[in-house]
Amino acid sequence: MSAAPHAPIAQQESGVVKGRVDIAERPAISAGSGAAFLVLLLLLGIFGLSIAAFITGAIAADQGEPGGVSRLVVGSVGLAIPLLLFSSFVIVAPGQTSVRQFFGRYVGTVRRTGLVLVPPLTSGKKVSIKVHNFETNEIKVNDLDGNPVEIAAIVVWQVADTARAVFAVEEYEAFIKAQAESALRHVATTHPYDEPGPGETSLRGGTDLVSAELAEEVAARVAIAGLEIIEVRISSLAYAPEIAQAMLQRQQAGAVIAAREQIVEGAVTMVDQALKRLEADDIVSMDDERRAQMVSNLLVVLCSDQRTQPVVNTGSLYA
Repeated sequence: MSAAPHAPIAQQESGVVKGRVDIAERPAISAGSGAAFLVLLLLLGIFGLSIAAFITGAIAADQGEPGGVSRLVVGSVGLAIPLLLFSSFVIVAPGQTSVRQFFGRYVGTVRRTGLVLVPPLTSGKKVSIKVHNFETNEIKVNDLDGNPVEIAAIVVWQVADTARAVFAVEEYEAFIKAQAESALRHVATTHPYDEPGPGETSLRGGTDLVSAELAEEVAARVAIAGLEIIEVRISSLAYAPEIAQAMLQRQQAGAVIAAREQIVEGAVTMVDQALKRLEADDIVSMDDERRAQMVSNLLVVLCSDQRTQPVVNTGSLYA
C-alpha cells in the first residue's frame, strides 16, 4: 500500500496564508492593574499571616501544646498558595505583549500594559509589536533586459498576529529578512533598469510603483508568520561595477544627443526669424544661392562648439 502524499507546507485560502501550524492570536484571560494590585495585597496579607501561623505552630508543636501541629500545617499551606499564585503577575510594557502558554498549550496573548494578572502556572514569551525596520543586503541581480544591477531596500514592518509569529515560524525576524531579499530579487528581475518599453515600469523611473509591488510581494510571503508590512522603499540602485562605465557612457551619449537636438532646433528657429526680418524690413535682397549661403553661415555660427572666427569677404559671391 502506497503512503499518502504529504500535505503542502503552506496554502492560501481567501487571501489568508495557512501553514502546518494552524493558529491565530486570541486574547488571554487577564485582569488589569487595579485588580492585580488588590490580589497582590491580599496574597501578601495571606503570606504574612501564614508565616506567623507557621512560626507559632512550630513553637507550640515543639512545646507539646494542643493545636500546634494544625497551625503548622495551615501555615505551610498558606505559604504554598501565595508562592504558587505569585506566578500570575506579569509586567507588560507599552509596545510589548505576552504570549501565554499553559504546559505547552497556547492560551492567549496579553496586550494589557502595566501589572497584569494572568492564569497561574502559565509561562509567557514577550513579543514586541513596535514598528521595526531593516535594510536588506545589497544584492546583485539581472534586470528584465539582462543587465546586472545592485539593489537594496528598506522594509518597515511590525508583528500583527503574535501567535503566528511565535509558533508558525522558527525565528520571525530572520524569516522576514530572508523573504524580503527573495521578493526583492524577484521584483528586480521583472523590470528594466531604465528605458522601459510600452506598458513597462523601470526600476529607476518608477520607484513608487516598484516599491508598492515589492511591498505587496513581501506582505504575501510573510503573512504566514503574522507579520504586517507597512512600507518598502528601494534604498540603493545602481548598475553593477562591470557594466557601470559602459552604461555611463551610453547615458552621456544620450544627453549629448538630446542637447544637440535642442541646439539645432533653436538655431533653425533663429535663422528663420533672421531671414524673415531681413526680407520684411527690405534690408537686403537675396536670391536662393545667397539665402543658402547665409543659412549655412548662421548654422555654423550657432551650432559650433567653438567660437567662430569672422572672415570679411570683399569680393563677390559670384566672382
